[in-house]
Amino acid sequence: MMQPIADLDVLPEDAPAPVSSAPDVHSADAPRMVAARPGTNGRSVYIETYGCQMNVADSELVASILGADGYALAEREEDADVVLINTCAIREKAEDRVRGRLTHVRARKEKSQPGLQIGILGCMAERLRSSLLEQERLVDLVVGPDAYRDLPRLLSENHESGQAAVNVQLSREETYADLAPVRYDTNGITAFVSIMRGCDNMCAFCVVPFTRGRERSRPVTSILSEVGQLVDAGYKEVTVLGQNVNSYRVDADGHAVDFAELLYRISLLSPELRIRYSTSHPKDCSDDLLHVHRERPTVCDFIHLPVQHGNSDVLKRMRRTYTREHYLDLVDRARSIVPGIAFSTDVIAGFCGETDAEHADTLSLMEAVRYDHAFMFAYSERPDTFAARKFSDDVPEAVKKARLSEIITLQNAHSLESNQRRVGTEQVVLVEGTSKRSEEQLRGRTDTNHMVVFDRPAGLAAGDYAVVRVNECTSATLLGSFVRATTLAAETAIPA
Repeated sequence: MMQPIADLDVLPEDAPAPVSSAPDVHSADAPRMVAARPGTNGRSVYIETYGCQMNVADSELVASILGADGYALAEREEDADVVLINTCAIREKAEDRVRGRLTHVRARKEKSQPGLQIGILGCMAERLRSSLLEQERLVDLVVGPDAYRDLPRLLSENHESGQAAVNVQLSREETYADLAPVRYDTNGITAFVSIMRGCDNMCAFCVVPFTRGRERSRPVTSILSEVGQLVDAGYKEVTVLGQNVNSYRVDADGHAVDFAELLYRISLLSPELRIRYSTSHPKDCSDDLLHVHRERPTVCDFIHLPVQHGNSDVLKRMRRTYTREHYLDLVDRARSIVPGIAFSTDVIAGFCGETDAEHADTLSLMEAVRYDHAFMFAYSERPDTFAARKFSDDVPEAVKKARLSEIITLQNAHSLESNQRRVGTEQVVLVEGTSKRSEEQLRGRTDTNHMVVFDRPAGLAAGDYAVVRVNECTSATLLGSFVRATTLAAETAIPA
């Protein structure tokens, strides 16, 4: 399942979960769990992951590192000698959920399993290491996102001495480029491939640069090798990941390789492999990248392009480095170069100092762009960010919620409109599995990331491509009838 990485996910503590108009998006607050795998050292680890796609990819790296050290993967926490929770620090609600889980696991350790080791990984680990170790005493080890290679040593030292083990040092070089992720919870069809780590943008509202460090790109050869291995294993779609994939840049083959060229090189690996990416920053979305979308049929014509706000003054306070006019010009240019391209976005309601007129500019920008999907949030302050240090969180909560409600209502109308435009068309769908409602129906996504549900024909299976005719739609899902299956041979391009 593809889920765009949002630049921001910060709802007030008492607010409902983040709202998305995209179908079948996994909540950042709901955990992804492991599937069991054997080990050789007699110990097992249970990994539970919260947050964005990058965290899922990181947990696959952790599984690889610990698997190489002999650890088995446990399917249930009750069966594990080690429980690791990979966390997200973007939203206070996510942190509260993780604290609740840690309290639950700690209670079991104290009651019935004194040898259990409890660790916290990722962004929340780096930000709250002192609180979790010394004040709340919930964990035995804390490991930041650049220190996963140190996990075997930290676990061993804690197991032998009982002393807390910590490594939250951020790196300017670590990309884990040489590691093969263990894709322990996969449908065998879609996969994530991390191409860079960290972020240099320093948006006023975002804590990521403080928890994941400075931006660094992974070597081209290691990325192509990993994607090639996925192709050989039968995967049909990859989503390449980074906090800002558009700023990817390395020196290779005697010249600089940017994101557009990297995407082009990936697209040459297989005519059967669909390619998506997340997340883009508007300041780095180049015409070269748009031309890759147009020229390479396997690069999906869908871009997650977070706008965050529709008013240039608010964007300046957010330190987004583009204006409303620049953003709208980029969207127009993209639609000119790539007719039919689809967009999703992130939108924040109630940022510091936002006026009624500035909020109205967000609504008018949404009307101008008419996004296919959106991730919509009400602002709440996060520690250590520029906004927390320099601005006042002065928009009343009731006003934030009212403005967010207007944004949601408008986006739902636009999402329905986007789906209705596809009624009567034929769409190429990568089949991901059966419908949640019926084993007699299949589901899959179009090139533009619209979910389609259709009656199961004989001989069609997950991982096949199919052409379906869209008959009707709901606000989130297209309903279609099967036209024909296209199980691609190595020499056959994805059908247009």
